[in-house]
Amino acid sequence: MSRLTLEKMLQSQGFGTRRQCRQLVLGGHVRVAGAPADDPELRVDTEGLSFSVLDQDWNYREHVYLALNKPANYECSRRPSHHPGILSLLPEPLRARDVQPVGRLDHDTTGLLLLSDDGAFIHAQSSPRRKVPKLYVATTQEPVTPALIAALLAGVRLHDEPEPLAALRCEQQGAHELAIVLEQGKYHQVKRMLAAAGNHCAALRRVAIGGLRLEALKLPEGAWCHLGEAELALLRPD
Repeated sequence: MSRLTLEKMLQSQGFGTRRQCRQLVLGGHVRVAGAPADDPELRVDTEGLSFSVLDQDWNYREHVYLALNKPANYECSRRPSHHPGILSLLPEPLRARDVQPVGRLDHDTTGLLLLSDDGAFIHAQSSPRRKVPKLYVATTQEPVTPALIAALLAGVRLHDEPEPLAALRCEQQGAHELAIVLEQGKYHQVKRMLAAAGNHCAALRRVAIGGLRLEALKLPEGAWCHLGEAELALLRPD
């Protein structure tokens, strides 16, 4: 538990510079635990702290861990070039906290994306040494065949990889749909593996990372949520 002045606490939560946060308090726009708070120097205990700014409720978080149901045609970049950036789907205080995506999804790939302002968490989740399995559902241009499944499970060669890359699991889900689990996280890996196996990817959706499943989060497309300890535990290796 830590004690911070109200203006410093607000600054740590992404509500602007110290001066901007002071003006929010002095302007009567801040409430702490439901009560008006007009003293920027008021010291508050951050553990379990709830507060509101401009009538919007927040909880104090030393770091934020988010899940986003990424829509198509959004870029996982802080400086998007051809499409809107996924950070535009978050409220300004979270963007101001330097929240970053954990890894990337192509602009036309949809589904589960993690974001955080915790550098250690981002590094750990991105490290190939962790071998966190990720489940994708791919729609294929040509029909799914037993030969395609067998090739993906056995491993296919990509021109810039020294060794064949194989799916951890691969199952047909429809005439033009398969579920594929990977743990390497290479550039455009699902699309390139399908092409190397003689098919092509028409659409791709990530539906799980480790034990965290998008359907369990009940997020509409474009929506986000905070991850609690129970959800974060699903991302840790067994």
